[in-house]
Amino acid sequence: MSTEKQIKGPASYFPSIEAKYGFPIKHWLDLLATQNELRHMEMVAWLKSEHGLGHGHANALVAHFRSQNGT
Repeated sequence: MSTEKQIKGPASYFPSIEAKYGFPIKHWLDLLATQNELRHMEMVAWLKSEHGLGHGHANALVAHFRSQNGT
């Protein structure tokens, strides 16, 4: 049995986001900070339309960003 703690929630998407899009998670979180006035689904739509992210990846990033920033 593995002794490593399994990552759950939005952060579980981070390795595949970094592999697919070629940027560290900090890059995406910094971009989201520039769009802080948007609502959750508006942020998701922005990542999808402006940066080509898939819905699940965009939603995971936004959910994590908002949970870390109390929004």
